[in-house]
Amino acid sequence: MAIIELIKWNAPSDCLAWKFDSEELATWSQLVVNESQEAFLVHGGVYEGPFQAGRHTLKTENIPVLRALIGLPFGGQSPFSAEVWFVNKTINLDIKWGTLDPIQLQDPKFAIMVPVRAFGQYGVRVSDSKRFLLKLVGTLASFDSKTLSDFFRGVFVTKIKTEIAKCVLHTGVSILEISTHLEDLSAMLLSRLGEYFNEYGLTLVQFNIQSINVPEEDPAVVTLKKSLAKRTEMGILGFNYQQERSFDVMQAAASNEGNAGGMMGAGLGLGVGVGVGAPLGNIMGQMASSINPIQSGNSTNNGAPSQQEDALKARIALLKELSSLRDQGVLTDDEFAKEKSKILGA
Repeated sequence: MAIIELIKWNAPSDCLAWKFDSEELATWSQLVVNESQEAFLVHGGVYEGPFQAGRHTLKTENIPVLRALIGLPFGGQSPFSAEVWFVNKTINLDIKWGTLDPIQLQDPKFAIMVPVRAFGQYGVRVSDSKRFLLKLVGTLASFDSKTLSDFFRGVFVTKIKTEIAKCVLHTGVSILEISTHLEDLSAMLLSRLGEYFNEYGLTLVQFNIQSINVPEEDPAVVTLKKSLAKRTEMGILGFNYQQERSFDVMQAAASNEGNAGGMMGAGLGLGVGVGVGAPLGNIMGQMASSINPIQSGNSTNNGAPSQQEDALKARIALLKELSSLRDQGVLTDDEFAKEKSKILGA
């Protein structure tokens, strides 16, 4: 093969390390190293360098390995064989990562196992070129960002799964709410993964989680979303699950015939008036005393609803209307609380 007189980088920009495609060199060959690059002359597993940015002549006067290993005379001109490796030290900020298979995590609020996927990108810079070549590149002809991504994918999945699980456990947030913690998770993973990258002569300069999502059609996800929607609805209305069930019982009682004793039995079975709170207990008591024809003397006409039943329905409707106005921003939380207190205390 012909002797190469000019040796320079000829690889794509996303390449982190590249071996020059010929080993037929000479002591008059010119090595050109660009800015943000380093080069190594390798013979018999021995690395000479790094050669910094600039133009270098491969002379025996300034390259001891040529005399010691190749046996070229001092000051002589002669061909020889050796590898030339270039290392790109610019920061590559657009390396994609993602979990190919869902990570199974338990939602802390509803104890449901949910499949989770995560995606993002990271940026690296070669900080120790020789270590990078020895420990990661090895005998490959080149090493680009895709090769790097493939190599670290398994590590990412393990670390990300661990950190997401820790975040869910410590904060108590639902899997569907974890997106509000992406910035904190990204910073934590940047620190944890950075230590691992350092072992290979790399610096992890950036790590971002762009999305943590769940398969919409998964049965566990459907169940979880229904539970969250119900909890949100009750939060907007301003009462808890037990109170919600109490309202349902009162609505059913108001629409059915019967005496107060039957309705009070149903209500007390669910804790109305004894554990839910004074307002609901008062409402139930007022309703019971007024709609029982025997106790109150206020009989109904042919089973028609009494005034008290109508009043109860009106209160429930008004509460829901007020909560809707608060949801739309028409009422503030304080205004809603005051109006709600008036209705329940009426």
